[in-house]
Amino acid sequence: MIKVFVYFEKENINTGDMESELLLTIFSSLAESESVSIAENESWAIQKRFQNGTFKIGYPPYGYKNVSGKMVIDEAEAEIVRFIFAECLSGKGSYKIAKALREKKALTKRGGKWSSTVVKEILKNEKYTGDVLFQKTFTDSQFNRHTNRGEKPQYYVKGHHDAIISTEDFEAAQAIIVQRAKEKNIVADDEKYLSRYPFSGKIICAECGATWKRRTHTACKAKYYAYTCNTHLKDKNKCGQLFINETDFEVAFVNMVNKLIFSKKVLLQPFLNSLKSIDQANALTRINELETALEQNFDRRQVLTNLLSKQYIEPALYAKQNSELLAEAEELRNEKEALYRSVNGELENSKAVSRLLKYVNNSAGLAEFDAVAFEAHVDHITVYTRSEIGFALKCGLTLKERL
Repeated sequence: MIKVFVYFEKENINTGDMESELLLTIFSSLAESESVSIAENESWAIQKRFQNGTFKIGYPPYGYKNVSGKMVIDEAEAEIVRFIFAECLSGKGSYKIAKALREKKALTKRGGKWSSTVVKEILKNEKYTGDVLFQKTFTDSQFNRHTNRGEKPQYYVKGHHDAIISTEDFEAAQAIIVQRAKEKNIVADDEKYLSRYPFSGKIICAECGATWKRRTHTACKAKYYAYTCNTHLKDKNKCGQLFINETDFEVAFVNMVNKLIFSKKVLLQPFLNSLKSIDQANALTRINELETALEQNFDRRQVLTNLLSKQYIEPALYAKQNSELLAEAEELRNEKEALYRSVNGELENSKAVSRLLKYVNNSAGLAEFDAVAFEAHVDHITVYTRSEIGFALKCGLTLKERL
């Protein structure tokens, strides 16, 4: 085998030389660190633009176009958007609206045919009111795209651009969509599919941690539905939890809501007051301090890189100091993200309690199971035993009920 060496004229590095090989390794590591650093700072800059509402939407939704970096109304497409909302408000479903658009020979933004799914996406897009919710999705370290379910902070900006639909019409359309789902007993469970069963994927076994599955049972030639632990179904020796009738979960939810209605003044209102009384000023001040420290850290790394490029410092010294700065930046980012999660978590819990309070204040009491209310206020159900379950509410409370 013939060994081939590479000589870099600019850096005066020969891979056949042991010292040069070490330098090449160091420079490669530095280049990789610098690439990561640039990506992190770009991400930080995007977050700042999210916060102050200056982020430019690269691909505006149907009904808008980009002009000099700004979202402006495309009147031809906007007429279709207004038609969709008008038809929805008149009582027509997404399938009939899509059919009418196909008959009108209207095309989607990418020149395709209209479907009920595309119509639903338009009806649920807040951008048509002139507002925008930033960071609905995010990209992980492996460059995979995910729907943001609380992993990253979101930013709602009002009056970001000109509106096509009024806020009143948009909210009325959302109410119609929710009501139609309630009538059909369809509750959104996952972005990949619609679940006809409100408990699907939301019942968790306290014994093994698995989710529970809906199954059909028969007793005295009569069919009924029950939920069973997935682990128990596969191996009874790994989980001893037995099935629970679906109606037992429904009755337990009705009982829990009715108890909340009568105890809201001693439970929900004090809980909301305690959340609002938490002083977030210190956390926000610290976040600003951390952002300033991150900017200073980045400037120091830039100076260090310039010194290396001008050969004012040795590569080994650069590697040592740059490594220390990167470690410091990582600590600062981790602390900032933890504070963001804390502040956002408290705000989200406060909003969830307010929504729950509004619901129980307007309710005289439940006589039967309300699937829409369950979806709106319950995150999941934990099954402790066959006679005791816990409703984990979206506001952070867990309320236990006997079956």
